[in-house]
Amino acid sequence: MSRRGRPPRMDPEERARVILDAAERVLLSRGLRGTSMDAVAAEAGMSKRTLYELFDGRAGLVEALVRRLREGIVRPLGDVQQALPLAQRLRLLLTPERLPGAGSVALEVMRAAIAEAPHQPDLAARMLEEGPLAVRRLIRDELERGMSRGEIALDDPGAAAALLHRMALPCPLARLLRTDGADEPLEAARARVDRAVAVFMAGMAAGGCGVGCRLRGRAGATIRARSQPPERP
Repeated sequence: MSRRGRPPRMDPEERARVILDAAERVLLSRGLRGTSMDAVAAEAGMSKRTLYELFDGRAGLVEALVRRLREGIVRPLGDVQQALPLAQRLRLLLTPERLPGAGSVALEVMRAAIAEAPHQPDLAARMLEEGPLAVRRLIRDELERGMSRGEIALDDPGAAAALLHRMALPCPLARLLRTDGADEPLEAARARVDRAVAVFMAGMAAGGCGVGCRLRGRAGATIRARSQPPERP
């Protein structure tokens, strides 16, 4: 039987890792509804008080879990990487080191979020904030970095970030609906990111991005893309 209470000589970062590992196991075995603070504390061999010292309740715990899952695929660039040209930065940002497989925690979290969103809108909103919206913010950060360096200019970097996000990272619905257990090869995912970034950058240079952008050409000239009004629903 695991001993309850705070494990000795464990710093907050290590405790958080142990708790999130336990939360993953509970979520896979019991689903989102069964992922309670009591269940996670028991799985981690810690008291609920220890969990509350690190996480703002169940919603905060799930939010941290989603953040960790997202950072395992897309995470901010380091200082050395940020010195690279824009296209390389975007490729590094979006190219996955690994992909969640069938039955993985990442896919189970998405399934749970879809199922629970009508009943737990606040929790679903926090999962959305730390998942796809966080990815778009990271893309936007790199685009704005490029703007500040004169690599690119955008009327709406948020719209450009959303466009590249949709191009590089496909909607997970197909993965959620598949029952044959087949996973996309990692090399195929990386090739898709390469194509998406290439098409995105070429589209801006050709004036067809539709988000009011311009890109510096090879000779240093500025190539402007026409700013098109947003489509009305």
